[in-house]
Amino acid sequence: MSKTPGTPPPGPRPTLFAHALRLHRTHPHRPLPRDGDPCPDDAAHRCRSGPRPPRDRRQAGRDAALILDAHFAGPRPRPGALADAFHHVHIPVQPDASIAAAAARAPGGQARRTGRWLVRHGTDRCAVTVGLALVAAAGTRDDIPLIQTIGLLSNRFGPLAAHALERLPGGAEALLWLADRVAGWGRVYVVEALCRLDDPAVRPWLLRRACDGDHLNEYFAGKAAEAARLHDALEELGDDEELADHTGLVLRVMGGCDGMGATLAHYPHAAAALDAYVRAARSLGPTVRRFSTTAALAQDLAVRPAEAVGCRPEQRDALREAYVSLLDREEWVRLARDALAAGDARMVWLADHRAPELRLRAFPGPPGAEPAGRRGGGETSL
Repeated sequence: MSKTPGTPPPGPRPTLFAHALRLHRTHPHRPLPRDGDPCPDDAAHRCRSGPRPPRDRRQAGRDAALILDAHFAGPRPRPGALADAFHHVHIPVQPDASIAAAAARAPGGQARRTGRWLVRHGTDRCAVTVGLALVAAAGTRDDIPLIQTIGLLSNRFGPLAAHALERLPGGAEALLWLADRVAGWGRVYVVEALCRLDDPAVRPWLLRRACDGDHLNEYFAGKAAEAARLHDALEELGDDEELADHTGLVLRVMGGCDGMGATLAHYPHAAAALDAYVRAARSLGPTVRRFSTTAALAQDLAVRPAEAVGCRPEQRDALREAYVSLLDREEWVRLARDALAAGDARMVWLADHRAPELRLRAFPGPPGAEPAGRRGGGETSL
């Protein structure tokens, strides 16, 4: 007999909280593989379009709030009665005013108790999401471990987990713990919450670890640079490899994030940061990651208008010359060629997409073409 799509298999259903905790024990210091997918309730949601959200996004949680109001108005409401109550209505994954208002209307402590039960014992993402929204609205510092654990399933629960931790005492430390253990969209929500806190204790992490190289970093790289006061740390780059490499990554992300987040054109310290990075890279010496970052920034400086990279024309031209001259140094050329010969994906991509236009000595040009610049590794003309 075929099974109806969206119908969970028979037998006891594991909770999403237990699923997150089990995976975390196996991967205690990094994001869960595939953000924890597939979750235990995957069969009930696979191939299911779900209830449509209302046209007015301000009403996204209205139906869930009505269910909560009716539940809290009943005699001796039990949290377990809500375990399967939300599967047929639209549940917003972002903080929602209607659900928060329902939590505020609940008599003495019921919102928090119900929310904690649904997060810890819920077997369906709809109920767990509502539970986390209740905890975000009515929780206390004691709820931080609960929020962090379910927040590890961050693509679904990251927005509410970040919102909940942001408003609690001790939230900065809790968000930093979670930030090291989420990726993708979850990282976007957590890093943006850290940026909003404007907490000096958060700035060292934002300076060194906010970006992880995912393309979604484009949403928050500029915010992280501003919140961390990157411009105040530029003089430290040459003595701090972690800081220098992360700064290069932030600048590289900002160079390509038009339409998603703040670009170099919007960053008032872009010229100073680009100059500080190339000087630090020259001092620290080449690595494959550093070569890749420097070449990407050199490309931006070579092909984009000065205003698009946050510079005056004369600044852009001088920086372009400095970047390409560094990439043509003998030790940088040798490292890049060795990495290319070994099949390093970053070098292969650069050779195919960046180097032909920059005409760097590290990469072969078209047959019979002469590389630009002097063979001795001096200044290279674009």
